[in-house]
Amino acid sequence: MMKLKQLLAAAICIFALAGCSALERTEPVRTPQTIITAHVTTEQVKQAIINAGQGRDWIMSVAGPGVINATQNVRKHSVTIRINYSEKEYTIHYVSSVNLLASDGEIHRAYNHWVNNLDKDIQKKLAVLAASPQ
Repeated sequence: MMKLKQLLAAAICIFALAGCSALERTEPVRTPQTIITAHVTTEQVKQAIINAGQGRDWIMSVAGPGVINATQNVRKHSVTIRINYSEKEYTIHYVSSVNLLASDGEIHRAYNHWVNNLDKDIQKKLAVLAASPQ
């Protein structure tokens, strides 16, 4: 009976520790900076960013030359980013969020997932543009 109690206590501790690691939902805010190696114009980069964002349900708005603001709303969560771009590179900057546990350079890991997906989609759009005949 004593061994069963010890075994049960050990199992409870293991499950409790596993549950604690699941609660660690934040990670450092990612700021992708991507160098563009393809020969594309600034206008093509702008269109690639807008199209990639819209494809992922980001609300995209041009804020000025070389700057696009984007907002993602998912359930009760919202994030706003700023994308600075040129024909040579683009950078995705965190601006603000709601319900994403943002604090001290950390944010809910979903943010990094959304931004990684956006970055990959922009790169794909640029690759297609570079491969198409001018």
